[in-house]
Amino acid sequence: MILPTAYLPPRSYMEALMSEPATIEQMETFEKQTFRNRSLIRDAKGELVRLTVPVKKVEHKQLTRDIEISYQTRWQHQHWITLVSAYQHTPYFLYFADYLRPFYEKEYKWLLDLNDELNATLVALLNKERPSIIDNRQSTIENRTTDWSGQIWTDRHPWQTELSVLDTLFDE
Repeated sequence: MILPTAYLPPRSYMEALMSEPATIEQMETFEKQTFRNRSLIRDAKGELVRLTVPVKKVEHKQLTRDIEISYQTRWQHQHWITLVSAYQHTPYFLYFADYLRPFYEKEYKWLLDLNDELNATLVALLNKERPSIIDNRQSTIENRTTDWSGQIWTDRHPWQTELSVLDTLFDE
């Protein structure tokens, strides 16, 4: 299976990624305003929050592998603060926070590198494994099984189909 890269992807993406061997497409033309650099979470109040990794100006038909992350704003700090605010009261946030925090402290040049390393860590955590040092250019992920419950806050807010897999991870 060939999948596009994704930033904090939805549960459906992770299920596809983990269900059979998958290759992350690097040679596709980068599409703006997609989950390649965007993610959707729900905060504790039930409001949907979109997290976007800013990228440097994309030329017409630029390849995904050539997309550079922009650091003109403090997006990493803002994303981390938003994640803490949204998930700090979930059952497993404190347990997983230390695995995710480094992604909001290290500057990555390429979007693909950030997404590959982050998603490999998410796969390990969802499989209840301790993440190891990950080769950031590893493009094939082995078969995995999933046994996930649901979304957090469903006692107060309706189910949302394309929320980040973080919702499942922190409530797992």
